[in-house]
Amino acid sequence: MSGFVIETIVKILVVVLVFSFLGGFGTYIERKVLARFQRRLGPSYVGPFGLLQFLADGVKLFTKEDICPQGANRLIFMLAPVIAMMSAFIAMAPIPFFGDIEIFGLRVSPIISDINVGLLFFLSVGAVGIYAPLLAGLSSGSKYSLLGAARACVQLLSFEVVSVLSVLPPLMLVGSLSLVAMNDYQAGGFFDWLIFKQPLAFIIFLIASYAELNRTPFDLLEHEAEIVAGFCTEYSGLKWGMFFVAEYAHLFAFAFVISLIFCGGYAPLWFIPGGLAIVLKVCFFVFLAMWARATFPHIRPDQLMSMCWKVLLPLALLNLAFTGVIMLL
Repeated sequence: MSGFVIETIVKILVVVLVFSFLGGFGTYIERKVLARFQRRLGPSYVGPFGLLQFLADGVKLFTKEDICPQGANRLIFMLAPVIAMMSAFIAMAPIPFFGDIEIFGLRVSPIISDINVGLLFFLSVGAVGIYAPLLAGLSSGSKYSLLGAARACVQLLSFEVVSVLSVLPPLMLVGSLSLVAMNDYQAGGFFDWLIFKQPLAFIIFLIASYAELNRTPFDLLEHEAEIVAGFCTEYSGLKWGMFFVAEYAHLFAFAFVISLIFCGGYAPLWFIPGGLAIVLKVCFFVFLAMWARATFPHIRPDQLMSMCWKVLLPLALLNLAFTGVIMLL
């Protein structure tokens, strides 16, 4: 087996293990953040400052009985959480998490595959994840799950269009779909960040990302007050946990991608080294998603669709046309 194959396998294992851990730890972080916003303590009993709470929750969750409803399509019901996990982790393949590092004299690039269509690959594989809530809802044999699946189909497909259109202007400026090339384009410093050249694209992509991630106020797929837990209503134990590990892993992946496209990625920032800089940016965008959950109320499905098709889509098209005209002049 060649060194390249071994290196790639090790990278895949590291990414899966790290983001699986982050997926679990993200639940602890969110509970703590929401508690502070609501003037509570949050988890505080298991371990110092409640740091081990997510491990206790994981043990409890994965040892629960794994139930399949009597009226469910068993094969598809079991396949849906696997699709959610696989789409979340495969989408991370073209993401350069840091700059090149040296380990025992060997120069390693912290990216699984630096393909020249990295951003397209990330968005495309992420879009495949739409099948997870859709199949979960259709196969569960529950009216609440079915409503969650219908909402998933409408919401995620709609915002996939908006997110793709919103990143086209930055792509036109960079001239490449590679996330590494996007990072290198902004290596000149703070004022070379694409967020200053494409602020509208950044805002639209951020909103579309939260909608695709099913984050509040766009969590219509599993809105407790209306459809119980949506497409997850009939899930328990390991399969339920897989959905939420995938959701939080995808949240961290989107935070990396937003940092790479608009905020300079892992380029050094003043006195801050590049690796630490991108970690701080990712933490900020993850916190922003949790802040939004603590602050904004839920919106109705018709309001969400109106915002998508009547506001965000026209703005994305106008920004695309404006960028094209400026580049031609």
